[in-house]
Amino acid sequence: MWGSRCRALGTGRKCCLLRWLSLKVCRRSTFLFAVLWFGSWLLLNGLLFVHRNMFSDVCTDDKSRRILHRVCEEYQQGVLTGDLCEDLCVEGTVEYKRCLYYENGKKVMVADWRGVPVVLKSKLENFSSYEPFGFLDYLDTPGNIRVQEELTPLEVVLYATLEIKNSLGLETNVNMTLPRLWGQRVREQGWVYTQAELASLWALLQQEEYTFLRVLQDLSQHVAKVVGSCGHFYAVEYLVAGHAWDQNIFSIDDSSGLDQTSWNGYARPGIDRDRIHRIALSFLDMVGHFEEDFSHHLHLCDIKPENFAIRKDLTVVAIDVDMAFFEPKMQDILEQNCTSDRDCNFFDCVSKCDTHTKKCGSKRKNSNLQVICEKIFRPWFSPTVLGSKAELPLQVELQSAVQECAEGTEGGLDVEFGRAIRQRLSRLLTHLLQESAANKQAHIRSGHPHTALNF
Repeated sequence: MWGSRCRALGTGRKCCLLRWLSLKVCRRSTFLFAVLWFGSWLLLNGLLFVHRNMFSDVCTDDKSRRILHRVCEEYQQGVLTGDLCEDLCVEGTVEYKRCLYYENGKKVMVADWRGVPVVLKSKLENFSSYEPFGFLDYLDTPGNIRVQEELTPLEVVLYATLEIKNSLGLETNVNMTLPRLWGQRVREQGWVYTQAELASLWALLQQEEYTFLRVLQDLSQHVAKVVGSCGHFYAVEYLVAGHAWDQNIFSIDDSSGLDQTSWNGYARPGIDRDRIHRIALSFLDMVGHFEEDFSHHLHLCDIKPENFAIRKDLTVVAIDVDMAFFEPKMQDILEQNCTSDRDCNFFDCVSKCDTHTKKCGSKRKNSNLQVICEKIFRPWFSPTVLGSKAELPLQVELQSAVQECAEGTEGGLDVEFGRAIRQRLSRLLTHLLQESAANKQAHIRSGHPHTALNF
């Protein structure tokens, strides 16, 4: 009897143990399943987030064509207009070529306008994404006696002036005419503007780069020219842009009227060296122009080869001016809270931290010239690039001047020192060009080819 009870008791214990193990395994499986499901959910959402933020704005020809098609539809509906619209949407004389890049909503494409290459730009993809011109809503208010009237040119210029002041931090000339701000022909006295014209102008003025280029359109040869617009898209001249790899700064092709080659100013002797010196002189001219020829100093806070281009005459042109600011706005940007000088660095524009007030200084400590010397001139004129020519007297002096320019003084590169070093660099580059020209003439007179010229 005792044996059977023990056997029965043992069997019960085994059953309880099996039930306990089964429940534990079930709970563990449920927990593992829940963890696996949650992990999969996180992974899927992470992939969707990455895709949405990294790949949804990929620059493609199909999307670019759809964007331009939408612009034309809105033009046909009378929503937007511009002096480029007829050629783009009706005549077909604006031909899309390729997509350059999409970045933070900004759309940039290349097109041919009547056989001339242009770059189409817009800060935002859709016309409806821009804030509407508020006064148009007032005009459409029920009972408004001016509901059928349009704004006069004077009123438009007033609104445009206020927008420019807000955008650039710059007082604009009250005599600035609308055609300077918008690529339309000069209107006769008393001309009225349609709502599509006003809405298109307002969308353009909300784009800092467009406003900047239009304000300086007739004042500087060192900014890209705006050649037309349609709605929120505007067209600028197509130029040979710089790039940052190796020492190759510009890619010269047939469209620029120069030899088709990627070059660093030294790969081919003689003529390419002259080009690099002329381009350097144009950089110096641009610096002096931006510092001295406007009512306010113009600061470039993102200086790199990609943001500059050259014309056929080797004039340096600023083609990406999203980070260009006149002095009043520059002061607002720099004057921030800080704990060290590191907090006062705004890309290439830096100031000094006052540890007592915990505020960055409103005055920029470095300068356009100093950054150009550091990022562009120093690689161009380094001994490793010049090779055996680096020991020539003029080259040694030029390298020293570039180094002094890049380092500046203890407090930065002040106005007087900057002007003196700019004049010194200009003098040295001019002497190098004169020496090269003299060497060419000597070789011509001697009847020898001049494919290997000295500086």
